[in-house]
Amino acid sequence: MTGCASVAGEKFQPVSIQTIHDSKEVSGIGCNLSNDAGNWFVVSPGSVMVHKSTGDMIIDCKKGNLSGNSTLVSKSNGAVWGNILLGGGIGYIVDRNTGAGFDYPPTTTIQMRDIAIVPETALPPQAAAETVKTN
Repeated sequence: MTGCASVAGEKFQPVSIQTIHDSKEVSGIGCNLSNDAGNWFVVSPGSVMVHKSTGDMIIDCKKGNLSGNSTLVSKSNGAVWGNILLGGGIGYIVDRNTGAGFDYPPTTTIQMRDIAIVPETALPPQAAAETVKTN
């Protein structure tokens, strides 16, 4: 039982998010985190408690003209391997279903980039070129 992640491990873990732009930390960016176990929101820099899963964690951050995203890969932790050796397949299935045998990286830095905000009245490049030809 000591190797069983579902007994020794946790189903939740904190994930810390930092956002940078032009090599400088930018605070106050809203970030949505999601996996197959749920959705969470945090303002950077900050931490949020997420439900662990075998599925990867998708992170999308946005504020004004800044946007950034990343994917945190879910990796099995040491307790799940001990569970396979000691408990066989049943314990592994429990750990897999609850997420207890898997972890995300505890911290991540999201690189923010400028996104162009296009006014609704702006013409697409092809339409603008056609307008120039006809005049």
